[in-house]
Amino acid sequence: MNFIIIITNRLAKLLGALVKAFSYLFHFIFPKKRFIIPTESHAFFSSKTPTNIAKIIWQTNYTNNVSLPVYVNYLFNRLMSLDWEYRYVSTEDRLDFMKTHASKQIADAFEQLTDGASQADLWRLFVLNYYGGVYMDIDAHAVWPLSKMIKAEDKELFLMTKHNYSNYFIASSQNNPHLEKSISIIVDNIEKKNIGEGVYDLTGPTVLNKAIGDQEVNHRHNRITCVQGSFTNEYFQYIDKPRGKWTHAKKEDLLK
Repeated sequence: MNFIIIITNRLAKLLGALVKAFSYLFHFIFPKKRFIIPTESHAFFSSKTPTNIAKIIWQTNYTNNVSLPVYVNYLFNRLMSLDWEYRYVSTEDRLDFMKTHASKQIADAFEQLTDGASQADLWRLFVLNYYGGVYMDIDAHAVWPLSKMIKAEDKELFLMTKHNYSNYFIASSQNNPHLEKSISIIVDNIEKKNIGEGVYDLTGPTVLNKAIGDQEVNHRHNRITCVQGSFTNEYFQYIDKPRGKWTHAKKEDLLK
């Protein structure tokens, strides 16, 4: 089965390369043309099997008015999640959500973050711990149907890349102790201004790996689960916000 999934992964990468090549020409001819990712999309059909992990996909970005490759990436994910709901949350709605549902300490820490990626790092952990579901970065896509990878009895599914866990895909039920610990570490980092080398250490995968430590967790390798960059790249993702990617952020500017 893994061999078939890897083949699907490779075919998606090939399709993505064609989409990107076409999109350079498309956006050259139509530089202002954008496509809207909906804030909500209902499941195309309902699953009769109860699951521990809520069948909701969560995504966020600086805008849902996106380039063609980002929109195709969204469509591919919907193809891989026909029995899942979809929720897009904007930068402004992330803040409102945290102010409404998080403790004052967590909400105050969130407001100290200046970079969108760091804000998304903390928000994804909180929203999954609060509601449950699957989070994927806007440039990431599943390589196999989610309901085939996430079993009804699963309470979590973490993504392994090489020898570390990544946070660009996380599946979890509510009240996950690893997510709760990750949130606590991030809040502590913010309060003590433990920025490390930047976003990656302040709020990103370094935190998740520290929270999990040597504990055994349910995980899958990214090659057979979820990958990034098949359909899009930094140019297309930040077409209206050049140098907007977190890698360009100066660490001394990450906190207010």
